[in-house]
Amino acid sequence: MTKIERVDLTLTGTDVDRPPVSFWYHFGVQHAPGERIAELSLEFLRYYDLDFLKLMNDYYYPMPQGLTEVTNAADLGRIKPLDIASSDWNQQLRAIDILARELDGEAYFIDTIFDPWQILLRNLAGEHLPRLIQECPDAVLAALDVITEDTIAYCRQAIKRGCAGVFVSTFGASKQMPREQYLTFAKPFVKRIFNEIAGSAIMNTAHIHDYGIYVDDILDIPMDVISYEDRDSSNPSMPELRQKFGGTIMAGLDKNRMTRVTPADAVRNALEGIELGGKTRFLLAPGCSFQTWLYPQSGRLLVEAVKACAT
Repeated sequence: MTKIERVDLTLTGTDVDRPPVSFWYHFGVQHAPGERIAELSLEFLRYYDLDFLKLMNDYYYPMPQGLTEVTNAADLGRIKPLDIASSDWNQQLRAIDILARELDGEAYFIDTIFDPWQILLRNLAGEHLPRLIQECPDAVLAALDVITEDTIAYCRQAIKRGCAGVFVSTFGASKQMPREQYLTFAKPFVKRIFNEIAGSAIMNTAHIHDYGIYVDDILDIPMDVISYEDRDSSNPSMPELRQKFGGTIMAGLDKNRMTRVTPADAVRNALEGIELGGKTRFLLAPGCSFQTWLYPQSGRLLVEAVKACAT
């Protein structure tokens, strides 16, 4: 069974020889051109012999011209529609073009997207954002609206150029933000993104980041795949989530059991995940990125152990 066949069958609910497996970490090359991230991603995929690639995307949304921080409503109003072709996001599209050619017929890849709330938080408003949602919530919502439209346009480009879907990270968990804040400032924009790209790809994935996820609040997002930290007790187990969600689950690997553990425990991590994940509609992957200083032998042995489970 090829990597593509294994993923296709998994997504359609057909039993497979073993679950598709993948993992990832941030390469830290957001200062470099798209060709570099493409090169590293291909090397990473093939070195570990992963079944699919989650393309990391660390290119940032640009600051409004003339600003180094967004501190008030007027600054928020300076966030205007983005020309993707002249932004750093275009570097990611260049990487996608390369990967689409290189991986044609070999493996699927999905592109990482941060939700509009995180885009504001990561660099535009940063430390000012908690205050801004109290002082000028309407201005925050208007800025999120602009960013959402830009994100939708980017997602369409990424899928058109060859991604099997997008992996949208969102803070739908109590550790990251209170539920009412999530329902006001994050979920509506994430749901809008998924509504706009629904049916355009086979692996559109909502990554519900962190601990204490708002399970009942995310189920109406039209996602093909849900990614989350299933191995933490604050989140539902995969069997529990399957009672509510009929799509594919991307989970099973404890992100905290790949560094500062032995290779043997990394293998146990994978085997436990397979046991929890079931026969199909399950992609074995971490609930979030591994540490960059992963011991390569741990990753190789983990993949070999998954392959040995094939029936």
